[in-house]
Amino acid sequence: MTSTPIPDPSGGHAGHWHRRFRHSLRARLVGLFLLLAIGTTVVFLAGSREAFSTGWREWVRPLVADYIDRLAAEIGDPPSVARAQALASRLPILVVIDGPLVQWRSRPARPGTHGSDDGPHDPALRALVVRRTADGHQIRFGLAAWPVDDERPRWVGGLTLAGLLVLTGLAYGTVRRLFRPLDDIRAGARRYEAGEFDPPIPVRRRDELGDLAQQVNAMAVGLRRMLEGQRTLLLSISHELRSPLTRARLNAELLPESPEREALLRDLGQMRDLIANLLESERLAAGQATLQRAPVDLNALVREVVDAQFAGQAIGLSLDPLVPMLELDAARMQLLVRNLLDNACRHGRAAVPDAAVQLSTSTGPGQVRLMVRDHGPGVDPAQIERLGQAFHRPDASRSRDRGGVGLGLYLCRRVAQSHGGDLRIRAAQPGLEVSVELPLPSLER
Repeated sequence: MTSTPIPDPSGGHAGHWHRRFRHSLRARLVGLFLLLAIGTTVVFLAGSREAFSTGWREWVRPLVADYIDRLAAEIGDPPSVARAQALASRLPILVVIDGPLVQWRSRPARPGTHGSDDGPHDPALRALVVRRTADGHQIRFGLAAWPVDDERPRWVGGLTLAGLLVLTGLAYGTVRRLFRPLDDIRAGARRYEAGEFDPPIPVRRRDELGDLAQQVNAMAVGLRRMLEGQRTLLLSISHELRSPLTRARLNAELLPESPEREALLRDLGQMRDLIANLLESERLAAGQATLQRAPVDLNALVREVVDAQFAGQAIGLSLDPLVPMLELDAARMQLLVRNLLDNACRHGRAAVPDAAVQLSTSTGPGQVRLMVRDHGPGVDPAQIERLGQAFHRPDASRSRDRGGVGLGLYLCRRVAQSHGGDLRIRAAQPGLEVSVELPLPSLER
């Protein structure tokens, strides 16, 4: 069965460039400058033309007409070639005499005009003014143009276009330099979003954009202090709780066997795991500095975790033998695999007791992918974006009653990001699919 491609409503490449133009403030400003220049030129030329035409009709044309009459009178009736030649040599004018007795012109006709005095292809005969004598001669006056080269309009037009392109390039370069701080602010905002507050946004100029960069840096300093204060408080509370929690567990283990004792130990164990996960998440917040990397066979690590902690459970493995050795922190990766499998087994079997959890590894361009999928009830698509946040439990099926405290996927994301990778979650219909993408070493790329 073949599918019919759906036409792109945006118009393909044209739509792509249109979106880029609308998104780029630089391109829009350069376009605005060009439109302003063209509009100014059109208005100036139209106004100048109207002003010159009015001046020509009211002032210049009467003067020129009177002057031409004087020139025609100076040539005489019948026309005198000697006088006409003297005028043509003294003034930058073209004189053409055409009549029954005299056929003369002050400059020879250009080749290609076929001897016609008023041929449309002869640029020397532009703007001729005609005067008639009593004996039937016509005296034509025009401006004596310099020798016209047919190639001149072409290179003049090319030079004009090149000048326009140069001016456009200079305008774009100026606008790009003017808005360069926006690139710095955008890159800094992305770093701050990822929790990287160093280095700050460089302040390149002392203008409004420079002030904006300073304000964003000040905001980042405040956010960093707030996050560090929260992290310090959380670490302090976690450390202080470990000692009394340990004593409480020791005292609970001394109690006689009873359902109440088991419930108490289970709650104390959950609190211990919660504190351990909180401490681990804060350690991983420091990034790669906390990792103890070593060459690790990811497939072997997955089999080890499954055999040691999920023996007898329905877990289907599909491990790519081409997965290379990776520089990983083995303990943190075991934590990641264990949390993913525990989460999938707990919620998948809640809906379909006999459904197997699928775990697979694969290689792709520049990365290794580890995927875990369950066949449980899934998650509301509106909640998927929030999965992986600390203490987030989307619904009752993923609640603390089933052993979850909302830190499993959060820790997995921390582990993936500390290794330079990422964790992605999507609805699998049915169930949930969680994939971890880890970068390949540079030698493998």
